[in-house]
Amino acid sequence: MAYQHWTLDDIPWHTFDRAKVDADLVAVIKTAALVEYNADDYTTYLCNVFRGDSKFQALARDWAVEEVQHGAVLGRWAEMVDPSWSLESAFARFRTGFQIPINSIASIRGSRAGELIARCMVETGTSSYYTAIHDKTDEPVLKAICKRIATDEFRHYGMFYIALKEYLEKDALSRFQRLKVALGRITESEDDELAYAYYAANAGDDEVYDHQKCNRAYMRIAYGFYRPKHIDKGVAMIFKACGFTPQTPAYTVVTRLAWWMIGKRAKRLAKLAA
Repeated sequence: MAYQHWTLDDIPWHTFDRAKVDADLVAVIKTAALVEYNADDYTTYLCNVFRGDSKFQALARDWAVEEVQHGAVLGRWAEMVDPSWSLESAFARFRTGFQIPINSIASIRGSRAGELIARCMVETGTSSYYTAIHDKTDEPVLKAICKRIATDEFRHYGMFYIALKEYLEKDALSRFQRLKVALGRITESEDDELAYAYYAANAGDDEVYDHQKCNRAYMRIAYGFYRPKHIDKGVAMIFKACGFTPQTPAYTVVTRLAWWMIGKRAKRLAKLAA
């Protein structure tokens, strides 16, 4: 049976409970809505990079439809919480200040396999992130939304991972070359995309964009969602994409190190905010 994707009508909007809404959470949901809603640009980029591969291009277009829907459903929730906020207006502001190089015809990762590793890293991050928000929030509608999105993102990881296995045979990347791409993409989580999305979604009309300020504000909230189980699953997905075996002594060391680093960064950002 073909997979049947959910729609906005499947969300139990009638269960919305304003009393269980956290203000900090609203800020990052608005931010996530803009990033997800921008998926069409990434599809243009991916279709350029994978020109000649009609099968993957079709998958990328299907992926974009679901990602844009994620932005729409998160945006609708944010508009329920804050009726003065508009997804479309915030998105227009975001697009004015941030755009990806959609006209590139070669992957910025150096190869198609490298591009797919980067996509696996993104889906690892988002599946872990929405799972963490699902576990954190008590607001029924947001909980239902994040459960569906997290499931989608994990499935998207599987889609990109299958494509990666095909391209690894052509591009012949070693495990350490794959790891280099993966780590490079992870460090980009603090680039302008999320910071500018946070600004576009939350800053006042007269406020000037400050990358460091917006990045710190977003990360301070986001880091607070994670628990060890979210990190464990994320590291396992990263290991798999890079060709390493999870549930090994090396995996245990990396998961503990990742959790320590996130905790340390969260405390530092909280101190700076105070």
